Amino acid sequence: TLEALKNIVVGCGGQIKLGAGSSCNHHSLSPPHMRTVIQRVKSASVSVDGEVVSSIGPGLLCYIGLGKDDSEEDAAYIIRKILGIRLWPSQDGKKPWHCNVQDVDGSVLCVSQFTLFGRLSGNKPDYSRAQSPSTARDQYHAVLEALGKAYGPERVRDGVFGAMMDVASVNDGPVTWYLDSKERGAGAASGVSLPG
Repeated sequence: TLEALKNIVVGCGGQIKLGAGSSCNHHSLSPPHMRTVIQRVKSASVSVDGEVVSSIGPGLLCYIGLGKDDSEEDAAYIIRKILGIRLWPSQDGKKPWHCNVQDVDGSVLCVSQFTLFGRLSGNKPDYSRAQSPSTARDQYHAVLEALGKAYGPERVRDGVFGAMMDVASVNDGPVTWYLDSKERGAGAASGVSLPG
């Protein structure tokens, strides 16, 4: 499963294809249910123990959470949306939601965020729906590697998985989107093919 995620590449029209095959094998890839909060930023950084470990200029700050329940193509959907969501205006300013992060040559800073799968039991947070840390670590880094392979590793930055992080950002707008791979429409996975 992790090796399959690492083979994600960008195809024509911003589509993502998994691996070299074009046929769909429903047992080849079973990534976890994923959620992400995407923010358009002028700058963002992650610090651990008072030291900056990652920083970007204009681009996207993405909080990524992995859930326990498995389904197909969730990771491909989230990666495709991160790279394809149109949150910037056209160069002439006439079209407000026209360009994606690739069009503006922006960067992507990813931060692992298991609390995206939290729910309240009374007033107490319950994170039982989040993937276990030992499993989520490898899956999260596989998604990061796939994202870097799709866009370019020099354009993708990361925090420190499992660490207590201080995240600083200048939200541009502000513009913030929440995506859940389980809530994608019937046509959301178009342009994604699984390894044969």
